[in-house]
Amino acid sequence: MMAASLLRRDKKATAAHLKADLNRTDNCAGARQLQELLDTVLNPETPATDTEALDWCKCLIAGGDGFDEFCKTVRSYDNATLCGLVWTANFVAYRCRTCGISPCMSLCAECFNNGDHTGHDFNMFRSQAGGACDCGDSNVMRESGFCRRHRLKTGENVPSVPRELLLMSEMVLPRFIISVIQYLREGYTEPGEVTDSGSERDLQKVLQQLEPQISFLEELTKMGGAMRTVLTKILTNQQTFKDLSMGQEGSPYAKQNYEKYLSALKNSGLVSVEEKALPASAESPAGEEEATGALASSGAAAAGSPEEASKEEDPDGGQALGQRKRVKLSSTTKDTSIMDSLKHKCFLEELLFWTIKYEFPQKMVTFLLNMLPDQDYKITFTKTFVQHYAFIMKTLMKSHESDTMSNRIVHISVQLFSNEELARHVTEECQLLDVMVTVLLYMMESCLVKSELQDEEKSRHVVVNCGEALLKNNTYWPLVSDFINILSHQSVAKKFLEDHSLLMLWMSFVSFFQGMNLNKREMNEHVEFESQTYYAAFAAELEACAQPMWGLLTHCKVKETQEYTKTVVRYCLEALQLWFDAIGFVDEPAPNQVTFHLPLHRYYAMFLSKAVKCQGLDLDSLLPDQEMLMKIMVHPLQIQASLSEIHSNMWVRNGLQIKGQAMTYVQSHFCNSMIDPDIYLLQVCASRLDPDYFISSVFERFKVVDLLTMASVHQNALLDSEQERPMLEGALTFLVILTSLRLHLGMTDDEILRSEMVSQLCMNDRTHSSLLDLIPENPNPKSGIVPGSCSFEEMLSAVADFKAPVFEPGGSMQQGMYTPKAEVWEKEFDPIMVVLRTVYRRDVQSAMDRYAAFLKQSGIHTGNPWPPYKERSPLHPSYKGLVQLLHCKTLHIVIFTLLYKIWMDHQNMSEHVLCMVLYLIELGLDNQDQEHKEEEEPCIEEHCHDSWFPGTSLLSNLHHVINFVRVRVPETAPEVKREPPPSTSTEATSFGPASRRLSGNWRENLREAQVFSLVAERRRKFQEIINRSSTEASAQVVRPKSSSTRWVPPGTPPQLVTEILEVRESMLSLLIKLHQKLSAKQNSLPAGWLEEAAAAKAAAAAGGGPADAGRHTHGDGITAIERILTKAAGCSRHSQRSIQEICGKVCPPVPPKKSSPADKKTLDKEERRTRARERQQKLLAEFASRQKSFMETAMDVESPDGEAAMDLGLTELMDSEILYDCVICGQSGPSTEDRPTGLVVLLQASSVLGHRCKTGEAKKLPTSDEEHIYAADTCGVAHDLRLALMQRFFRESSCLQSVSIGWDGGVYVQTCGHTLHIDCHKSYMESLRNDQVLQGFSVDKGEFTCPLCRQFANSVIPCRPGPGLEAGAWHCPSNKKPSVLVKEVEDLQGLMAPFPTVSNLSKEMELVIKDIKNTTQKKYMDYGKNPGSPDNDFLFMYSVARTNLELELVHRGGHLCSGGASGAAKRSCLNQLFQVLATHMRLYSIDSAYNPWTRLTQVTKSQLEEGPEVDRREVAMLFRDVPSLLIIFVLTMPQPLRKEHFTCVVKMLYNLQFVQALAALSAQFSPEERQAWSTSGTPKKNAANGEKCFEALLSHVISELSSDEKIYRLNAAEPTVLSSSVWSPQSIEFSLRQFCLPYLRIASLLQHHLYGDVLTECLQEDEFWTLVVGLGLLAPGPQTPGSSSSPVPSASCLEWPGVSAFQLVTQWCEELKGLPETQAEHTLELVPFRSPQTLLVQDPQWGAPRLLQLPDNYNILFQYYHRKACSACQKVPKDPALCLVCGTFVCLKGPCCKQQGTCECVLHSQHCGAATGIFLLINASVIIIIRGHRFCLWGSVYLDAHGEEDRDLRRGKPLFLCAERYRVLEQQWVSHTFDHINKRWGPHYNGL
Repeated sequence: MMAASLLRRDKKATAAHLKADLNRTDNCAGARQLQELLDTVLNPETPATDTEALDWCKCLIAGGDGFDEFCKTVRSYDNATLCGLVWTANFVAYRCRTCGISPCMSLCAECFNNGDHTGHDFNMFRSQAGGACDCGDSNVMRESGFCRRHRLKTGENVPSVPRELLLMSEMVLPRFIISVIQYLREGYTEPGEVTDSGSERDLQKVLQQLEPQISFLEELTKMGGAMRTVLTKILTNQQTFKDLSMGQEGSPYAKQNYEKYLSALKNSGLVSVEEKALPASAESPAGEEEATGALASSGAAAAGSPEEASKEEDPDGGQALGQRKRVKLSSTTKDTSIMDSLKHKCFLEELLFWTIKYEFPQKMVTFLLNMLPDQDYKITFTKTFVQHYAFIMKTLMKSHESDTMSNRIVHISVQLFSNEELARHVTEECQLLDVMVTVLLYMMESCLVKSELQDEEKSRHVVVNCGEALLKNNTYWPLVSDFINILSHQSVAKKFLEDHSLLMLWMSFVSFFQGMNLNKREMNEHVEFESQTYYAAFAAELEACAQPMWGLLTHCKVKETQEYTKTVVRYCLEALQLWFDAIGFVDEPAPNQVTFHLPLHRYYAMFLSKAVKCQGLDLDSLLPDQEMLMKIMVHPLQIQASLSEIHSNMWVRNGLQIKGQAMTYVQSHFCNSMIDPDIYLLQVCASRLDPDYFISSVFERFKVVDLLTMASVHQNALLDSEQERPMLEGALTFLVILTSLRLHLGMTDDEILRSEMVSQLCMNDRTHSSLLDLIPENPNPKSGIVPGSCSFEEMLSAVADFKAPVFEPGGSMQQGMYTPKAEVWEKEFDPIMVVLRTVYRRDVQSAMDRYAAFLKQSGIHTGNPWPPYKERSPLHPSYKGLVQLLHCKTLHIVIFTLLYKIWMDHQNMSEHVLCMVLYLIELGLDNQDQEHKEEEEPCIEEHCHDSWFPGTSLLSNLHHVINFVRVRVPETAPEVKREPPPSTSTEATSFGPASRRLSGNWRENLREAQVFSLVAERRRKFQEIINRSSTEASAQVVRPKSSSTRWVPPGTPPQLVTEILEVRESMLSLLIKLHQKLSAKQNSLPAGWLEEAAAAKAAAAAGGGPADAGRHTHGDGITAIERILTKAAGCSRHSQRSIQEICGKVCPPVPPKKSSPADKKTLDKEERRTRARERQQKLLAEFASRQKSFMETAMDVESPDGEAAMDLGLTELMDSEILYDCVICGQSGPSTEDRPTGLVVLLQASSVLGHRCKTGEAKKLPTSDEEHIYAADTCGVAHDLRLALMQRFFRESSCLQSVSIGWDGGVYVQTCGHTLHIDCHKSYMESLRNDQVLQGFSVDKGEFTCPLCRQFANSVIPCRPGPGLEAGAWHCPSNKKPSVLVKEVEDLQGLMAPFPTVSNLSKEMELVIKDIKNTTQKKYMDYGKNPGSPDNDFLFMYSVARTNLELELVHRGGHLCSGGASGAAKRSCLNQLFQVLATHMRLYSIDSAYNPWTRLTQVTKSQLEEGPEVDRREVAMLFRDVPSLLIIFVLTMPQPLRKEHFTCVVKMLYNLQFVQALAALSAQFSPEERQAWSTSGTPKKNAANGEKCFEALLSHVISELSSDEKIYRLNAAEPTVLSSSVWSPQSIEFSLRQFCLPYLRIASLLQHHLYGDVLTECLQEDEFWTLVVGLGLLAPGPQTPGSSSSPVPSASCLEWPGVSAFQLVTQWCEELKGLPETQAEHTLELVPFRSPQTLLVQDPQWGAPRLLQLPDNYNILFQYYHRKACSACQKVPKDPALCLVCGTFVCLKGPCCKQQGTCECVLHSQHCGAATGIFLLINASVIIIIRGHRFCLWGSVYLDAHGEEDRDLRRGKPLFLCAERYRVLEQQWVSHTFDHINKRWGPHYNGL
């Protein structure tokens, strides 16, 4: 066989041969050969894992060339103008709103960075579902935003593709694709079906096997436009599909394979269209019958009812949840073909089918998307996608991984539907809108249940069940999001709005949500299980109903679209009418149930609002009849009342979730789709319905009708008494909101934005992002555009001031905040808007507190202010009817009753009630009803027997006097009693004859008395008007209203009796009496009050200044009443007269006993305060005396012979002992051997010193591959090298005393300065151990917080008993000769340390040493060759002292010029630390033979004779580190050391330091300069002061060292450090001083701590002199130090120890000679590190420790590091992090880089910072600190333009370095205060 021979040949050769054949004109033979070869190669029966086939395809396609070469060639013909890069979840992309046309536009980083987006509104985001780059697509973004590459239309200049290049591809790929499809068919098994091998289905496995094939397809798409064109041809060619999809004729495998495909189609409840009609034309007749039979039956089922099919597949869905039974609808689907027919005509369609079947595998999705830049493909693919839309939905509903699948679906659909052109095309051609609405309906129909709203038995309404997985898991969101996406295109939305049948379908979809998640109030038991379904319900309403609504509203903004609005409104009303009928609603809502979900109401409301606001439609033309309006208002009103009930704790038995619903309903993301439309709808109803009916309905819904009686006692059938007050407040507040809110009643968008912003800012200062988040977004939430987006910033700057981010002393970092401007508080603070927008009640209080603080601060009002009254913008003419509410008798009766009740102090009244009542009165005065404008002066009293008030105008009713009121009261009420009323009512009647029982003329008064049953009558009347037909009306009247609460219940229980109260008050008189009551003055308003007020006002107006305005708008109740009276007087003369009359009748003085409770309260307040103060002081005094007596007894117990001690005279005791206070037991006393006191300290290992560099400059963080950081120049590395070099040539023990370690991993000790008894501390630790609540630190590791200041600590350093620093004897200056002192020092060193006696103190000392050693890691302690040796220990101990001194120096800024004590002397624990170290180090004796002191001060015999073989020699004196020697000497001598001895040591070591400086300097000279200096200095040697003259000494050093020529030769190899061109005496003098300064600083600090010497302040240039004088090296001379005239040379401070200076110098220089020179000749470049001679040059100066210098723009850093591979594992880490100390790139939490269970960040922190690490998390922009076993989030040093952090880069706005914060971070690092400043620490368990 031909194919077999081909197979045996080399693949490349075969391919080339076939290609040549095919290129001939007659290519049949070649084609046949190729097909045969492919039949064999792509045999579907070989397993997919066999890669042979893939290799063949690659070779064949490449036609004999290498595949990579071929790819390159094809790419060169790439003509694509789009980027089209496809990415998956978690990819970082960009979105620019300035350039985007579609809100979903996105760019890859490369295109974004290559485009110009400066000044644009862009953000970076982490892709949730995946996406593709839109660069180059002008349908989605503006061309100005294209990047450089896609801006040039690259397609034009690309040469056309040679035919033969892709010829093989065209032949081979169709076969390759069908083979992939065949594998997919073969591998698929239905869920639950068991395969032949008996295993459950494993789709993942099949996909894994196909991985290489699909990846190959993906690779092809990346070859560019030319290859994509070929693929498109193949994928969309129907003929090829026909030929190949059945497989080869006669092959049983292929037939079986095709049947698998058909059965998969069938099982999906899908069937292809023709197959319904005609039998499939299969090859074999037998097969034909089977197929037809099976298909026919399934077709019948499918056609019958698509729902049935899907129901049966999922039997366990509804019932398993134990919920209400699902309801099945008869199919509402318009067109069954949408749901259940699919026909595949090309590869693309079948590929998509399998992609869906396999639940959207990522690789397939990427392949399908990679093809999109090809326009033909894009159109075909979109149509195919729409064709499969229903199938996608079914698969999604059954999927177990619906989240992942949703993301993948949206990944595809967003690319297709964001393009308006394409969306319109598909809408026209494929009925996209019909498909979507039908699919959504179908989807929701799967989870419907019967509604329980209203009449549960008769209800025909069905709602979605929020407990279903479909809603709970948001499974519907991909489909809804597609729908919202296409509605954002105007052309598509218009199609939708024009298609009436679609609108009707959509309304029926919306009505599924109407009334879902019904809450029933639990009356008896607390609910067992709190369902959390409300999340699902709110999300569903927002996403599935509100967002499409906002989408449609965006296209109904102009007059031309009036028709659309009318249509929507019409269908809304129809749907509402259907809903009312379905739930059987007549006129009363069912009691105790509420649903927050009324999307139909809200659609209706929002379209009404738009119609009036934007389209100029007449409101009345869109409203239904009165009866329908009355129905519409019921449910929104029910919600408002329920909100109040929930806040009054009436729903408390329903659990917390009901509060959650009440909060979500008003929360910023929901409010403009929920509460705002509801309130607007109620406003519309109120403006069109009878106001009395409306007001009475409100009070009835709020259940406070029974409360509104003049009687002092009443019965309320519905509320407990503690619920009455909040419910009444709620009802009144609601009325105020209803009558004063103007959001949809005439405010412009800008005014709305302004008031929203002001109300949010008044509650709290806000960051920019939280403000953006809190302001309800208008329309499309996806666009993220606030209406008039440009004006958001302008508005913000108009109403608020920016407070830059600051640091609080505690170290917590503030973000940049916005705070309201003063004039906003003064003129715009609107408490009503605040109440409407607060989620938590405490926010209202917060706003009021801030308002009060502002008034106090600006001196406007000092007391407790009431919420200010704010004038409202005028109403839109359409809503003028709303004013009637304020002018209706019912409201006036309520107001009158409440004023009376408050004045009479009835129960359950409050300040808030009065405040709201006054607000309503004032609103009424400000909004006069037009009809009642004329003055109603003549008012005939006779007419008002039947009603309380003559008319409806508030103005005229204000002064109307009401004489008698008839009330129904229980017999027990005080009003009923015939005897004189008891005390309760006498108190209440203090203001006049209020509630006296009238016995005599009772009958006549009855006629006049007002009855408050009016409302019930009015409602009955009103119903008669509505129900036109009389029969219905009578039925209505007779029907006893089950749920309504009557104003006067008809079947009253017998104990209620009717009484008549004599009132004789008007609203005005009540107001004036309340004014007196509030101000607690009898005649608070004198008769002439009004004239004065008017005159003041006039004066203010004339002066042109609003002097009085402030006083009147801001204030308390008194101000409010005055304001109302003034307004009333200004509006009508009659009111003015009444006010004057009432003020004129000055009330009689009141007997003091009977003052009203309110009066009592105010009078008592002051008195109570003073009493409280006295009580408090008494208590304090008593407490102090108790404490004192306790202390005395306690001290007695301590020392029985206390008296004797006292007699000795306290003075001596004071002198000699330091007293310490124990912060635990509070006693004060000295530290003793037996009961030592300790200092609370924190020991921590530190590498800060080791990270210092020579320059004080910070190193730059690399942000490209070219930049690097070198660590070799740090202090730690330099010292390590030095020690290692010494150890190679000198004796170990000597090396370990010649340097200090602890630059890396040294132990730093700090204290808070508090002391405690060590035994107290132990018991404190025990109590901490038992108290496990403290999670912040680990008690087992000895950690605790200071009991007094709560500072973190982990050890206690014992204080030595003994005299304080001031003890004079140690201080006296001595006049001994130097040589004497030198001898004394030597003797002191020779003294053996007395072995310490074992006492509590010595035990504690040992423990502290142990703590110190445990603080750092082993590797930082063992520098010797044999770890743990005494020498090693000794080195570690004195290095601790060195580390602490050096760090203190760093904290002082690296010098001692500022003088004084460091930060706080009390905080220094160095003195105690030295004592502990000294005690420990005295245990080691220094071998006198090797004591450096002798070599420092005496000329000794040369030791060279012994020869180096015997033992390595001592380290040369000139190589030793002088400060280390100083510390060793001080710590090994007996303590306390006399100051004279200390000074002597300092002097001797200065000599050595000076000579070292000369030697180091001379090594930097050129040989010529050395020669010159040597000769010029020689004569000076013999001068009198030769020993104190640097020239002489320098010349001596040079001549000594030159005798061994290696010394200078080897050192010259090192680059010169201070290479000044010529060395002048001045520059040498300067260098010497600089060289000696570090030593002098350490010595001065040591002296300061040991002897308490004060450090003097000085200038930088005088530091040397100040220190020298302070240390006693130089007597303070008359001349000022460093004065320019005669600076003292540094050499003059030398003082030689009675031995010739030159001899000593010679001796020191001799030690350098004859040192071996190692490998110097061979490896030249390493010379400086190899030869011991190079130890001569040391530069003790180091810069300050600095963190790395970061780039200003975070994006630079992010782009480089977030894709950078980890150096350890070569993968890109999921959470990359950067060490800010050394720049190392590490994986946070990465399992790849774990070592022994410790993750990389923790490991690095141990290695780089001795367990302190500072890491910047690249993907989160935050910094974490690792300290030992704990870590904390520090915050971010990158802030956006508004001074805000962006943790986790959620907002993705550009971030910039905040230098201030970075400085603070660096400061905390250097000062080791992370533990104290950051409070939130947690254990990291080595997992970072």
